[in-house]
Amino acid sequence: MAPYRLIIRKTGGPEVIEREELGPLTPGPGEVLVRHQAIGLNFIDTYYRSGLYPLSLPSGLGSEAAGVVEAAGEGSGFREGERVAYALGPPGAYATHRLVAADRLVRLPDDVDAETAAAVMLKGCTAEMLVERCAKVQAGDWVLVHAAAGGVGSLLVPWLKAVGAKVIAHAGSAEKAEIADALGADHSLHCPFEELADQVRALTGGAGVRSVLDGVGAASWAASLASLGRRGLMVTYGNASGPVPPFSPLELSRRGSLFVTRPTLGDYVATRAELEASAARLFEMLRSGAIQVQIGARFPLAHAAEAHRALEARKTTGSTLLIP
Repeated sequence: MAPYRLIIRKTGGPEVIEREELGPLTPGPGEVLVRHQAIGLNFIDTYYRSGLYPLSLPSGLGSEAAGVVEAAGEGSGFREGERVAYALGPPGAYATHRLVAADRLVRLPDDVDAETAAAVMLKGCTAEMLVERCAKVQAGDWVLVHAAAGGVGSLLVPWLKAVGAKVIAHAGSAEKAEIADALGADHSLHCPFEELADQVRALTGGAGVRSVLDGVGAASWAASLASLGRRGLMVTYGNASGPVPPFSPLELSRRGSLFVTRPTLGDYVATRAELEASAARLFEMLRSGAIQVQIGARFPLAHAAEAHRALEARKTTGSTLLIP
């Protein structure tokens, strides 16, 4: 099969994803040619495809993949045959082969295979960032996790338990709440958002939680704020239901001098040292068994549109992969 990539020439639904054949790819200085073995599907991919996050068109899609170095440019520091993965950079991972900036690549340990890496690099480094460097969760903290059976949520729950937090998981159905329960959540809820804060308050003796890790966005925003205790931290890191509504800083003071942050992983792995440290911590958590990768579905790369439909319809659990 000839090398190819998937691109979008306009924004819209999954049907705008097109296939484009690739010509010869030769890495320049500081670049590496990677033959992909597995590609991670993430909700942010749908934001780019739909136009929620603007792109210069035409554009590739996807930010995460793992594979093997086929050629290395001068000064890259890599060599042919090395196993590598990446989780950030310009969209374009939906491809059989790709030129990647060497400073965005990490070498894979022998005990991490390509599918695991593609399933976990972006979500796992995001979980590390959210728990350990953004919310700075301490043992004993109460934390509310939304979409707890999803790709990031299914890593957040056991990661939080590993650092000693008390976890209230919220999911969209009873079945997904059971998944969160199996992941180790102290309490797994699937109530309507309108009822969530009251249940959180009841579970925390009226105090509310120290932090909320919220990748849902608009639909959960009010419930998240109402679930926080005094001086609590609202971490809104995704827009699965759309962006959060405009709000006044006065609302934060009225609810108990709350904090709000909207982190992006790129700002937490901005340097080579930060990227390697985040990946090393992720691999350590995998190796210890504290977190496990749940691959809920695999789609052929050519069927990426079908995978997007499944993701947006909330029909997926854990991580979803595209296989070239």
